[in-house]
Amino acid sequence: MIDAHLKKIRLRDDISAEEEHAIRDMISEVRDFPADRVVIRRGQELRESLLLIDGWVARTKDLRDGGRQISELQFAGDFTDMHGFTLKRLDHNIATITPSRFGIAPHDRVRATLDRFPHLTRVYWTMTNIDAAIHREWTVSLGRRSALARMAHLFCEILERLKVVGLTQGNEYDFPLTQQELGECLGLTSVHVNRTLQQLRKRRVITVEERRVAILDLPVLQSLADFNPDYLYLENKPR
Repeated sequence: MIDAHLKKIRLRDDISAEEEHAIRDMISEVRDFPADRVVIRRGQELRESLLLIDGWVARTKDLRDGGRQISELQFAGDFTDMHGFTLKRLDHNIATITPSRFGIAPHDRVRATLDRFPHLTRVYWTMTNIDAAIHREWTVSLGRRSALARMAHLFCEILERLKVVGLTQGNEYDFPLTQQELGECLGLTSVHVNRTLQQLRKRRVITVEERRVAILDLPVLQSLADFNPDYLYLENKPR
C-alpha cells in the first residue's frame, strides 16, 4: 500500500525492518477522493496527515479574482501535509488533480512513531526540507526563467520524481494536467501554454498526447531548462 513512499525514503536513507513496520502502522485507514476535489482547505485544523498512495495532487492558492496558483505537484509516495503535524493548519489548499487514494496518518500515531524512532524524525525532516527545495526551484522558474525554460524544467522535474517511484516508462509518463492546470503551475495563460508546447514540439524535444508525455530528446530538454536535479537530493546519505 505504501511501497512508493518506502522507495522514496530508501533512495535517500536506510531504514530498518522495525522502522518500516512502524511507518506502516502510522496509517489507520485509506480514503479515496475524486478528481478536482479540495481535500484540505487553508486554515483547516489538522489532526492527521495524508500520504498519497495513488494519483496526482496539487498545493494551491486561490486568488480573489477566481484564479489559482499551483505551488507544487505531489505524486504517489508523497506526504501531502506532513508539515501540518507541527503547524496544525496549512496556509494553502491540497487539491486532487486526478482520482486519488490517501493513507491517513493520525497525528497521535505519527507522534508515537517519531518519539520511538528519532531516526525517522530526521528522515521526515529531510523530506519536508526537500519539499521546501522544490518550492524554491519553482520560485526561480516563476521569477526568472522564460516560459520555455520553466515548462522544460517542470517536465524534467516530473520525470525525475516519478522515476523514483517507478511511474515512468523510459522517458515517458502519464500526464493528466490540462493546459489550464499547467498554466496554473507555470504562471502562464492557456494561450501561452499552448504556444510554448508548440515550440517544444517543433524542436522535436517532447510530445504531449492523450494525457501522456514523451520526452524525445532529454539532453536538449535539460539544456533548455538549465536543469540540475541536485535540489531533489536523489542520493542515499544516512541521517
